[in-house]
Amino acid sequence: MTATLADVAARAQVSPATVSRVLNGNYPVAAATRERVLRAVDELDYVLNGPASSLAAATSDLVGILVNDIADPFFGIMAGAAQAAIGEERGAREKLSVICNTGGSPERELTYLTLLQRQRAAAVIVTGGALEDPEHQAAVGAKLARLADAGTRIVLCGRPPLPGDSVTATLAFDNRGGGRRLTEHLIGLGHRRIGYIGGPTERTTTRHRLEGHRAAWTAAGLALDDLVVHGSYDRRSGYDGVLELLRRDPELTAVVAANDTVALGACAALRDRGLSVPEDVSVGGFVDLPFSADAVPALTTVRLPLYEVGVRAGRLALGLEGAPPGGLATVHGELMVRASTTPPRTGRPSRSSPRP
Repeated sequence: MTATLADVAARAQVSPATVSRVLNGNYPVAAATRERVLRAVDELDYVLNGPASSLAAATSDLVGILVNDIADPFFGIMAGAAQAAIGEERGAREKLSVICNTGGSPERELTYLTLLQRQRAAAVIVTGGALEDPEHQAAVGAKLARLADAGTRIVLCGRPPLPGDSVTATLAFDNRGGGRRLTEHLIGLGHRRIGYIGGPTERTTTRHRLEGHRAAWTAAGLALDDLVVHGSYDRRSGYDGVLELLRRDPELTAVVAANDTVALGACAALRDRGLSVPEDVSVGGFVDLPFSADAVPALTTVRLPLYEVGVRAGRLALGLEGAPPGGLATVHGELMVRASTTPPRTGRPSRSSPRP
């Protein structure tokens, strides 16, 4: 049975008038109350009646772009490129694109999809890795299916494909292949004591890149020394991760980082331990963010064409480009070999404490 505004009010334990204020945005509402109402909207899958909504006439001009963290260049570059592609269109195709920053919250991701459904968005672009949670993935799939049924174009950008036919197109990064190529590079240089700093364990991106790393060991016929730590996709995780890896193996000769930001944190920790990159420890990253080539030393990494993929996602969202065969395009990374990796040197002194 279709949920009503009164049902939302009862679930959120507020008055129907408060629900109306939150949904229409025409009156100040306390942040905690607003979150409670939006959570009830999400849980009940409440959608405003189209003819009764003053927003209905404008909804075909809206494109929503979901990101985990707009301050993270990985998401910012893709979202900015998609927004630029959407903004190039004029006339009947012109759309208003909005960035929906979830902060990595599964609840906010679902709420944004509900709000975009309520406003009858013309298209939705979902960026980045997915949460490794079957219940949440099923909920996202259901939300996207409802959007698609209403005529919304759905584009997954840098995200694994979903089952079903609700998605217009999926542009998926080959994170496994990129992770494998980076570790193969280090093994080819002669490294056998390689530490790995992964991202959050609950993200598909983390699992796929780590699977590629492990596959490189298997392909080389080597016994896997699974020296792995996990953290966030930020500099602090790289710094703390290296300290833990050195604690476990003071003779470490190489580090693979979850992304370039993590890699820079790893390099800082190595310097603070009196170790040089790459003479003492080689470091590799992932993504090839704009600063990576200008780091000292320049960072070896796997380049993902974030801008190009973002532009393509924007064009797909507007229907300016046909969907790839089967709706899925796999985007491969390119290994960028730079100065942060070199063959290991023998007889490196072990240093496990900071410089004086």
